[in-house]
Amino acid sequence: MAMTNAVASDTYKASDSNKAKLWVGRIISILPVLFLLIDGIAKLVKPAAVVDATVKLGYPEGTIVGLGIVLLACTILYLIPRTSVIGAILLTGYLGGAIATHVRVGGPLFPVIFPLILGVMLWGGLYLRNERLRALVYPKN
Repeated sequence: MAMTNAVASDTYKASDSNKAKLWVGRIISILPVLFLLIDGIAKLVKPAAVVDATVKLGYPEGTIVGLGIVLLACTILYLIPRTSVIGAILLTGYLGGAIATHVRVGGPLFPVIFPLILGVMLWGGLYLRNERLRALVYPKN
């Protein structure tokens, strides 16, 4: 009888642990997602500050809306549980392009590091939210 209670207790603790990971993962994920959604919408609206910044980075003004569409599509894929991994992969590529662009223009360090921080937060949040991803990274065999 004591063994049954111990097993039930461990199962209950595991589900609490998974719920905690899920919520921490959601909180970690929401911050970069909000930034990326705002950035993507800003690229569609094209205020003067966005146009100026993009042109200073060496991109023609005509590419801004396309970049916004790609960013929003990747972010939406990340938000959908079934497509979150492919969204994270695509966002990693997008953020890598942002890092490469800032390295190429030789600006300050923060614009180079910021996309890296966003990527770490995206993957860290997804890792905590997605049990299959955790099992893939750390198999239990």
